[in-house]
This record gives sequence, structure tokens and C-alpha cells, in this order.
Amino acid sequence: MVSLSLVQSSNTLISSTLPPNLVAVFVGATSGIGEATLKQFAKHARQPRAYFVGRSQDAGDRILAECKALNAKGEFIFIKADVSLIRIVDEVCEEIKAKEKAINILFLSAGVAVLDRRETSEHIHLLTALSYYSRTRFITNLIPLLQRASALRRVITVGKGGFEGPINPSDFPASRVPLRAIRGHICTLFSLGLESVAKTAPEVSFIHDDPGAVKTQLFERVEGIIGVLMRAFIFIFGYWVCVPIEECGERQLYLATSARYPPKSVGRDGGSGVPLGDGVDVARGTTDEVGSGVYSVKWDGTSASPEVQKLLAGYRDEGMVEKIKEHKESEFNRITK
Repeated sequence: MVSLSLVQSSNTLISSTLPPNLVAVFVGATSGIGEATLKQFAKHARQPRAYFVGRSQDAGDRILAECKALNAKGEFIFIKADVSLIRIVDEVCEEIKAKEKAINILFLSAGVAVLDRRETSEHIHLLTALSYYSRTRFITNLIPLLQRASALRRVITVGKGGFEGPINPSDFPASRVPLRAIRGHICTLFSLGLESVAKTAPEVSFIHDDPGAVKTQLFERVEGIIGVLMRAFIFIFGYWVCVPIEECGERQLYLATSARYPPKSVGRDGGSGVPLGDGVDVARGTTDEVGSGVYSVKWDGTSASPEVQKLLAGYRDEGMVEKIKEHKESEFNRITK
């Protein structure tokens, strides 16, 4: 386990060990985990510039003011957008690319409290539209800017890292995957999907993490009996099982900046992140290699279990990484043609 004190110690070194003017993009940052992480970034980085994307203008205005209060020398730009649609994702990325030549951090946490099979107007299952397709599109569009960055090049997607499970290759969007199996399916889809991107960008590190049980507005929006049961569980056991939202933001910033999760190819210009303290080792990636560049990480900063790594290895041997890449490209071509 990576202790909270170690996380906090590492974060305090960001201003002295990483260069000023870091550029970060936060997608899904007008509430919850994204907001908490953005504020930690504002608190610790020197003269940062952060783009944060969300649907609520009121929340965006509030968070912008709060970030400026945390860091008067920082620049914070809110982009109002519904990123469940690939075409909108493209528009947001074009806006960022018109202003930036390089970015250091891409932080993806947009989600939806919908467990039914409703689709977007682009005919993608809404749940996976936000948890996989939209995020993957952001990565695909912005990877050239990440590759151009110095000192730090990192992608973090907040999901359920460490909970990878069986995947149905005939139903990648999870339109028919049983509810009991949908978490493992999407987690494996994303972890192996990151591996396909990492092959073309070894100088960038990729993290799929589980933040743990964090009480956010998302819990309040889950519909039906499942939502009722989830809220009842959090009400009764939340004190013992939930990660406080501020701690979650601190831990997410650690994932985004620590040298514990380096890219596969660091290069002469560095890019690993905040140097590790005594007794802290580089993490094992999804391939069970130390410093492999793609990491599935549990809430406490530790790597996925050997069982998960064995599961992913089996799918890798079956060519699943390539199948996921082909499916992704096919869907994007269908939507944008």
C-alpha cells in the first residue's frame, strides 16, 4: 500500500521537482473525483495551465474561481461540453490543440450513473460511450501533444483498475453483457485498449485506476433499486469503507505525477515524474513488468493482482489487444465519416 503520508509528501515536491507551466486537461472535472484532483493540481503545481471539461457552466465558473484562489499564478480554462458524443470530443480536442503544442497530463474521469442499455445519438451504449469510447477518443486525439511534452507525459483514466474480468469480444460496447459481468468487461476493454495505444507512444505512461468507494454526486444519480441499495450501503458503512474525497484527489494527483509509474521509454529528458523516496519502488504494469508503461492500479496505489495479470496475459496471447484496436477504429470511422 502507498500510504497517504507518502502520497502527500510526494505531492509537496511537485513544485520543486517538476518544471513550471505544466499543462493538464481534466475531462469530467465539474464534480467529484475530477474536481478534487484538479484542485490538488492547482494547489501544488507552479504556474500551471489546466483545461477542465464538463457540462455545467455554473459548476465550471465556481471551480474556476476556487482554483484561482488556490493558485493566483495558474491559468484555468473551462470548456462546456457533453463528451458522451465523439463528435463533441473532437471539437473539444481541436479547441485545445489550437492553443497548446504540448500537454503533460490527460486526466479522464467523466462518467454516468446509468445502468440500463440506452444509447447516445451516435448509437453507442451510453455507459461505455463515457467510460471507454469518449475517453479513448480524447487519448487518440491528444497523444501527439503528450508525446511533445517534456518532464511529464501521462494519461490517467479513473475506472476500476484491478477489477478486470472476462470480456465478450462479440459485444465490446457491452450492449448485451449481463449487469453482473459488465464491470470486469469494461475494465479489461480499457486496460488492453491502453496497451494498444502505448505501443505507438512508449514515452507516455498510462494508468487505469480504481479510486475506491468515494462518496460523490454520482451515487445520488444511480436510478432504480440498485441506486437505493448503493445509497443505503454508503449511508450505513460509508465511514468505514469510503475514501474521503480530498484524499482521493491527493491520491489521483500522486498517480498523475509520481515516478512510481514511468513510461516504458523515459528518454534523456526524463519524464518519469516526482522522484521516489526511500523504500518506494517502481510499479509493475499490466504485463507484470516493472515500469512497463501501462498500469492497472488499485485505490491504494498498488498494482493489480497476479490473477488479473494472468487474465490479461491470456487475452493478449489471443490477439485481444489488436481486436480491441480494430473495433475502436471501426466505430470512430463509422461515426465521423
